[in-house]
Amino acid sequence: MLDTFREVITPEGVPLQLPAAGPVPRALAWLIDLMVRFGVLAMMSPVLMALGGLGQGLYLGLMFLLFWAYPIVLEVWFGQTLGKRVLGLRVVAGDGAPLGWMPAIVRNLLRTVDMLPFGYALGLISCLYDPYGRRLGDLVAGSLVVHTPPRAGEIPARTDSALAPPLVLQPGEQAALIAFADRAPALSGPRQNELADIASGLSQARGQAGVLRLYAMANWLLGRR
Repeated sequence: MLDTFREVITPEGVPLQLPAAGPVPRALAWLIDLMVRFGVLAMMSPVLMALGGLGQGLYLGLMFLLFWAYPIVLEVWFGQTLGKRVLGLRVVAGDGAPLGWMPAIVRNLLRTVDMLPFGYALGLISCLYDPYGRRLGDLVAGSLVVHTPPRAGEIPARTDSALAPPLVLQPGEQAALIAFADRAPALSGPRQNELADIASGLSQARGQAGVLRLYAMANWLLGRR
């Protein structure tokens, strides 16, 4: 299945294209995470087994942490496990927001269902039929695995300049402009240009010039002048 894009509309009314990941990169990330788990167990088992009964109990606790707590904690804190980081993937909420604790717990607990009857068969079928490559756990939790955009070519915010908007902006429009200036530095350069082009009627410029003019207008609205 080819990767595709899911469009969501932010509260500011800005459309975002989320590059949903297909089953192949997700399967590779899962295999890397599996190797990490077994690698840690292989390194720790000689030490823990030497402790006798206490070591056996610690070994079981370590298995629980690696196979259940490991993906939940990393997906909430960083949005990605080690395998997903290597493959450039990230887990987000359906609207593109960071994943919360409850969705992370639900999507990982339902792996036991996705694995049925064997080899992630149900999960694969769900990924192939869902337009955004979501397995059953993602559908229930409302989560989405996306490709992480590269950070190269970012345009820094210009906090040293201010420009009065050429038009009178409504409160919602002012909030959208400030939100753009706040969030855009975390986006790639091409994505910043794409969003700024939507507001080219306000900035009277396109591309990087439009981005910098929107930053300057946001500074003016925030009183940085």
